[in-house]
Amino acid sequence: MTTSPATCDLCDAHKGDASGRFRVLPPVFRNYGALQQFSGPVATIKCFEDNSLVRAAVEQAGDGRVLVIDGGGSLRRALLGGNLAAEAVRNGWAGVVIDGCVRDVAELAKLPLGIRALAAMPLPTEKRGAGQSNVVVQIQGVWVQPGDWLYADQDGIVLDGAAVA
Repeated sequence: MTTSPATCDLCDAHKGDASGRFRVLPPVFRNYGALQQFSGPVATIKCFEDNSLVRAAVEQAGDGRVLVIDGGGSLRRALLGGNLAAEAVRNGWAGVVIDGCVRDVAELAKLPLGIRALAAMPLPTEKRGAGQSNVVVQIQGVWVQPGDWLYADQDGIVLDGAAVA
C-alpha cells in the first residue's frame, strides 16, 4: 500500500500555483473515521438533507475513490451513519468528505474509512431521492469536481485537479 503525500508537503510544493488546479479546503472538518490519512480520486454528490444518493453511491464499487458530498453545510440532518459507512468500507471507498453532518459517531470511529464532516447530528434525513451525482460542487467556498484527487490527513484536506472557474 502506497502512502499518500502529506498535505503540508503538497502545499509547499504548490504554494506558487495560480492555476486554480490546487485547492485547500477550510479547516472546519472534523475527523470521524478510523483512518487519519486517506486519498483518492473524487466522486461527487450534491444533496440537501436527503441521503438517498449517498446510499446509492456507497452501494457501488468505490475503487479507492473519495466521495465528496455537498450537503449545503446543513447541521440539521446526518447524511452518513454507521450502516452507510460500513457499506462504503465493504465496497472499497477510501473516504467520505461531507459538507454536513454524520451520526453513529462511535460506530464510525471503528471503521477503516476516512470520514470528515462538519459535526455530528443524530437526526436522519428524509428519503426523497433528491440531489445530483457526478456534478461540480462547492464545498465551503471551494470548487470540487469529479476526478479531482483529494488528499486528507491530520493537517487538512487538499485537492488537485483541473482548474474550475
